[in-house]
Amino acid sequence: MVMPLLDTASTVDDSRPFPLGISVPRTGSPAVDGPRSACANVAVYAPGVNTLEIAYRAPGGTWQLKTLPNVTNGVHHGIVEGFPTGSRYGFRSSPEDDALPVPVPSLDFDNDGQQPLLLDPYGRAVDQREGFITNVRMCGDFDWGNDRSPHIPWRNTIIYEAHVRGQSMLHPDIPPELRGTYAGMAHPAMIEHLTGLGITSVQLLPVHFHLDEPHLQNLGMTNYWGYNTAAFFAPHPDYATRAAQEAGPQAVQDEFKGMVKLLHAAGLEVILDVVYNHTAEGGPDGQTLSFRGLGELQYYRHDGHGKYIDTTGCGNSLNFGEPRVVQLVLDSLRYWVDEFHIDGFRFDLAVTLCRNAANDFDPRHPFLVAVAADPVLSATKLIAEPWDIGYGGWQTGRFPPGWVDWNDHYRDALRSFWLADRAAMDSGGHGGSV
Repeated sequence: MVMPLLDTASTVDDSRPFPLGISVPRTGSPAVDGPRSACANVAVYAPGVNTLEIAYRAPGGTWQLKTLPNVTNGVHHGIVEGFPTGSRYGFRSSPEDDALPVPVPSLDFDNDGQQPLLLDPYGRAVDQREGFITNVRMCGDFDWGNDRSPHIPWRNTIIYEAHVRGQSMLHPDIPPELRGTYAGMAHPAMIEHLTGLGITSVQLLPVHFHLDEPHLQNLGMTNYWGYNTAAFFAPHPDYATRAAQEAGPQAVQDEFKGMVKLLHAAGLEVILDVVYNHTAEGGPDGQTLSFRGLGELQYYRHDGHGKYIDTTGCGNSLNFGEPRVVQLVLDSLRYWVDEFHIDGFRFDLAVTLCRNAANDFDPRHPFLVAVAADPVLSATKLIAEPWDIGYGGWQTGRFPPGWVDWNDHYRDALRSFWLADRAAMDSGGHGGSV
């Protein structure tokens, strides 16, 4: 995989097309007038639009709008001032691009319930307290102390799969205000329970920011499991305590990090179940939240007739034939390791991440090669759910060295033995898995 060379000669300010997302402008930038901490280099890969604008509001301020003046190989970038930590923001294409479901001519955000702004693919946090979803600029400060990964060898690893909300919701020894939260997951009573089981690693079901599918919302239902990601860098705020949610995204991040720190202190690894195979935007008639409005043809897989290729059953499949998509996922994974001290990942429908232009599974896919070559990611636990719903979807045993397969048959049989079979045998019957 060869990344295109970046040509910055045509910039009208001193911004850079890298790193993607929000970063501090380089020292000595002539475009920065005032404290560098209140300015930002903004860079978004949006090859599907002619003009990209950032709408932002500093804490205590009013909404502002600025066009990102430079475009370098599909990356729109610019310097934004008056944009300190804690600022809310999002993007929109210029009205002539018509990339949003409802054009927004002003910043009153009166859109009949439509999401008015496109989310930053690299956004570190989300906030829904304004009645719609925005990103939030974060600082990342946290006292990790002497936190260290347990680094359990594979031969000694026993993984416990858990849902943050469900794991502690009914635990009688956890205070009610902590049940079903990141803090509840790391409460002393929960840690005592987990270590008493003899497990070595906790695998959390999806904790990336996710949304309920529209058809579930129409039925008054929710996607409890969370396999519908909308932001690959942001922890799901609804799993934080009410106090953290009310305090804002920084408190949500701190609660998540505190959970990891306490689990590590108890000798437990933290593995995340991650969903990079599709996004919450769904099929072509789904909601436009981010990727569809920024570059639908680049971010999603299409056939030769302009239709979505869907090997996930969720309406879309991320396009891992696009170098920027591979970069997005690698950057997301590395961020969770560096910033949140995560020890490993279980990849949902991992075959979709490794399909080539002919739609065949490729064990030498650029994504797999890039992970193997990454000094940070290659040192983590990498677990593939070795199938998707596409042609030739079962690929058990074909992922390269460094990966292991997720054996859900073993998990289900073991769970059935302890829950259903044991109860049946205690009543004089026969279990189904023995």
